Formats: sequence, C-alpha cells, structure tokens
Amino acid sequence: MAAAEDANSTQNPSGSEVPKLSDLLDRGWKLFEEVDTTNEPSNSNAVQVKVKRAIVQLEEATRMVNQLNLFSRNEALEEISTADLKYLLLPALLGALTMKQVNLSKRLEHVQAARVYFMDFLQRCKDYDVCSFQLPRASENTADTPTEEQTSPSVPMPVSQPDLIAMATQRQAKIESFRQRKETEAKLSEIRGLVEAGSADEEVVRDFYLLHVRRWVTLALEEIDSINQEMEILKRMELFKQSAPQPSPPRRPPMKPFILTKDAVQAKVFGAGYPSLPTMTVDDWYEQHRRKGCLPDQGIPRSADGDVEEDERAERERKEENDDEEALQKARDWDDWKDTHRRGYGNRKNMG
Repeated sequence: MAAAEDANSTQNPSGSEVPKLSDLLDRGWKLFEEVDTTNEPSNSNAVQVKVKRAIVQLEEATRMVNQLNLFSRNEALEEISTADLKYLLLPALLGALTMKQVNLSKRLEHVQAARVYFMDFLQRCKDYDVCSFQLPRASENTADTPTEEQTSPSVPMPVSQPDLIAMATQRQAKIESFRQRKETEAKLSEIRGLVEAGSADEEVVRDFYLLHVRRWVTLALEEIDSINQEMEILKRMELFKQSAPQPSPPRRPPMKPFILTKDAVQAKVFGAGYPSLPTMTVDDWYEQHRRKGCLPDQGIPRSADGDVEEDERAERERKEENDDEEALQKARDWDDWKDTHRRGYGNRKNMG
C-alpha cells in the first residue's frame, strides 16, 4: 500500500492548499498531549478550547484516511507502510479527547461516543493482530438500560466461589496489563528522541509507532471498563430523575380561627359549618347566665351602708331639683371650696 503522504498535496476548488494528513494528526496529537499533561483544571476555558481544536483536527484526518482507504481487513500488519501505522491511533485519540469534555448535560452522549471510538480502534487492532487481547463485547449489559430488578433495591446476594475466582483473575490481568504498559512506555522514552530528531532508521520508526499502538490498546481496554461503569451510573440517574416524583412543599395544618362575634348575625354566619367557632354573642351569654343566676353579683345581698349612701345621694339630688335654698347654698360652698383647694387636700393618707 502506498504511503498516505503521496496524496497529501492536493488543493481544494478555491485554490488554497489542503492541510496534509500528517500535519492534521501531528497537531491533534500534540494538543492531546498538552491537555493530558497540563496542571490546569480540565473544566477551564483554555483546556476545553484545546480539546475542541484537537477533535476538529483529528476528525478531519479521519475523513481523509477513509477517503484514501489506508486500511483494509484483507491485509496483514506487515503490509501497512511505516508512515501509515500512526494513523491507527486516530480513533483512540478521539475517544480520549471526547472523554475530556466536561459538558454535564451531554455527559452520557460523550461517553457513548468515546466508547464507539475505542471499540473501533480495538477492532482494527484485532483485525491486524497487533497484540494479544480479548475484545470487549460490542454491547455490554452495563451499557443497556437498567432493568427493574437492577434499579429496585434488593438484598445483596452472597458472592459465590466462581465469582471470587473471576475477580481474582481480573485483578491479575489488570496487574499484568499495567506492567506491560510501563514496559512499553519505558521503551518509547528510549527511542522517542531518535525518532523526533529524524535520525532513526525505518525499523526503529516502525517499532516506535507499533509500541504506541500497543500502549493505546491497554489504555482503551481500561477506558472501556471505566466507561461501562459510568454509563450504568448515568443511566440509573436519568431513570431516577424520570421516576422520582417532584418534591412538594410540606403542607401546614390549617389554623383554626378564634374570634369573638359582635352580634347575633355574625355569630350565625361564622357558626355555620364551623363547630369550633362561637355561636352566641357576649350579650346573649350574659343574659343566659343572668337567668340561671350564675353571675358573680347575683345572690349577694347589698350592705346597709351602701343603701344609706344611695338614699342620701338621691335625697340630695331631689332637693337640688326642687330649688331647696339650703341644699343650693351647700352645693355652692362646696364648689367654691373645690376652686381654692386642690383634690386630696388634707388627706394625709394619700399624701396629698
């Protein structure tokens, strides 16, 4: 197969030169490494701008690779030219960049797209027999919509002996994968300088890109495992949001009104249908208790002194009404005395 660079120097209808395929990959790859090694927060504007720029570069490179038909299932790994090996990394880089997007409202969409990228990369590596690995299933149970049994709380089942063996096998496989990735990265660091300087021969360059592809096989398998778990969580959260009722504000118990009515009409209005409200006026209550002799001043005889004072007051008023001279003179003297003496004069008891 001819190298991709042979078809890179084309021009578009407007006359401007189309970016070279190798340049698109190199720019996108460099942006990914900057994002992957930066100390800035992943949700910062600068990082997200680089992520979007890298995705655009690599998507354009992918379209060009598809137009050139660089890869085919009918050929072996040895038939791929050394210059074209690095383009096997395109879907892996796109998957990693898609996972770095931080739009929470589209998180499920992003992880699903990233899984498609990683699966495409792994399938191509499996077709070319780049290395020995087990390809994940195209449709994981964790990627499907959770069933009612999965979403409903239940009593945890005890772990059986075969499950423990499978867990131990998976743990050992992860340890071995991690060891192989570290060895691959160590070899890459040894020959990176020669390749970037352009002083490495074709065999070293080919080994350099194959090491990169094998390293990304390990990373893609780890990413898919993580994506499956995240997709399950995201779908459970979405299902919970749809099924959970909207919380309503707590209802306060109605307050029972307590009023004093002023007349019988008001008592009749408020009394209808409200047994806790008063059904009579204060005057009705007083008259009812007066008839029953339950008032405090009923049944208590008045004192003799009180009767004498009342009789004297009535006699004095009667004389004044009949123009009695003696009574009138006494009233005038009393008024004059009050004009010249303040209230309480001579009353030592009240300290006047």
